[in-house]
Amino acid sequence: MLYVSTRGNAPPRRFTDILLEGLAPEGGLYVPEIYPRADLASLRGKSYGELAHALLAQFMDDVPDLKRIVESTYTKEIFETDDVTPLKTLEPGFHLLGLSNGPTLAFKDIAMQLLGNLFESVLKKEHATLNILGATSGDTGSAAEHALRGKRGIQVFMLSPHGRMSPFQRAQMYALQDPNIHNLAVKGVFDDCQDLVKQVNADRAFKSRHRIGAVNSINWARVAAQVVYYFKGYFAATEDDDQEVAFAVPSGNFGNIHAGHVARSMGLPIRRLILASNENDVLDEFFRSGRYRTTKPVVATSSPSMDISKASNFERYVFDLVGRDGARVRDLYRRLDSTGEFDLPRPDSEFVSGRSTHADRLRTIKQVYDKFGVMIDPHTADGVKVGLEHRETGVPLLCLETALPVKFSQTIREALGRDPERPKRLENLEKLPQRFTVIERDTDAVRRYIEDHA
Repeated sequence: MLYVSTRGNAPPRRFTDILLEGLAPEGGLYVPEIYPRADLASLRGKSYGELAHALLAQFMDDVPDLKRIVESTYTKEIFETDDVTPLKTLEPGFHLLGLSNGPTLAFKDIAMQLLGNLFESVLKKEHATLNILGATSGDTGSAAEHALRGKRGIQVFMLSPHGRMSPFQRAQMYALQDPNIHNLAVKGVFDDCQDLVKQVNADRAFKSRHRIGAVNSINWARVAAQVVYYFKGYFAATEDDDQEVAFAVPSGNFGNIHAGHVARSMGLPIRRLILASNENDVLDEFFRSGRYRTTKPVVATSSPSMDISKASNFERYVFDLVGRDGARVRDLYRRLDSTGEFDLPRPDSEFVSGRSTHADRLRTIKQVYDKFGVMIDPHTADGVKVGLEHRETGVPLLCLETALPVKFSQTIREALGRDPERPKRLENLEKLPQRFTVIERDTDAVRRYIEDHA
């Protein structure tokens, strides 16, 4: 499998070459040269680990010990269930796909645990070190840090928006005391953090000198790992390989739902991918109108992991949308950099979208709890609300559960008048000592910190 850049100016490369790099040299994102086709009949009935290996081997065919890495990643010890992503049927044709059973109680663990093991394997073979630079709106940071803490040869520098995550999310990151974990709280919003990561990566000399790598979903391995649970959910919800399904996905940075687009491109019978935005509705606006506009100010909401206006993975979808024309993608993103927007013909019906507000989240959390006895977090509530708006008769609807409710206790209390259950191992999490550094929204400040601590 060879990988090309969405901006067309990088030579094709193998998977292990792009794994440690993140962005392509000209600022594009790596994507497979072609999407492999999946043989559904041969995949149905496999365990999660077997399914993951069968699918990922097509994307990662130059990783000699991939089978061992996958088997050591997707275990009951790490994900608390052999299913890894169990399907919960709320009523016939309406399901929750449980993606939040990993160490940090969010769907990011599924890809991040694999990524950490891939990094460790490749670095060991190369006798090399890596400095990870990432940005998080809440869940990516903790998932990355818990996957990479203590890993030999890896330092993690994670940017987060100062004061804009939930107390639980902050504690999951800042309470880690491992010397290879560095939390930098940026005076700004998530988009500022993401911009800083891209600016540091654009400094090719600095990136090369300090071996800067990525764990955000700009890293293709993250997207590939997420493709697996679309197949797993499909097989759990259907009995034959001709049944179409719909997936409802709360989306901010477009990585999770882009994995669904890849699964569909591989032949999974997905009738619709239903994108749910919160009040930061840049993606919903695009799928309704064809206008991508990132100039609207980001507002703080009760589904904070989606408080994003610049969806970094969206470029991968745009690349497919314009016929994989790298020159056109370059022109569109130059326009975006200069004007904050671009227009494309309204996409086909593969995607539909909708918007959810704080009041919608509270109402949906209460409705799901009252009717089914199931507690969901605010982001999952966004997905359920919009998913039900687009539900079609005879088409099973799978709503992706993106985090456990305990990560957002304040909103759960407001919706239900009670606290969510908390795993015993996390009972006093917010009371633990926290270690982080507040920095200005400044690229030089990030570079200086990496130079001083790498």
